[in-house]
Amino acid sequence: MSFNKVIIVGHLGRDPELRYTPQGDAVCNLNVATSEKKRDKAGEYQDVTTWFRVTLWRKQAENAAKYLAKGRQVYLEGRLRVEEWTDRDGNNRYTLEVSGTDMQFIGSGGGRTEVSDDDDSNVAEFAGPASSSESGSKEPARVASSGDDDIPF
Repeated sequence: MSFNKVIIVGHLGRDPELRYTPQGDAVCNLNVATSEKKRDKAGEYQDVTTWFRVTLWRKQAENAAKYLAKGRQVYLEGRLRVEEWTDRDGNNRYTLEVSGTDMQFIGSGGGRTEVSDDDDSNVAEFAGPASSSESGSKEPARVASSGDDDIPF
């Protein structure tokens, strides 16, 4: 058995880029940043930002383009894959990319929405804030933050 699953909770570095294949399928590319604090050799805390390229398809792609914008926080699940390409000089290059399977809009912006590959709805439905007494909630764990100063852009 093998397993390939990535979970990312981060902020968009720029607005989603939506396009369509010749067959009419929606494709949306996102750049998502995560950050963490690590101690350097001098013992000082430094912010370390990691960028992820994420690709969403069909309804997820359309919903991401419609509801997400630069700076918005998002929860993503997907599969990590290697994209091979050739640069201008003819050298083979490799890029890690996340092929998104599930997405939740979190943070500020009017509520929380979950959109998965299996979602056949045309429009995402926004739910109000989940109460702490609800059990079985699919709400992702909140990432502790010391404020907006942690956003890498």
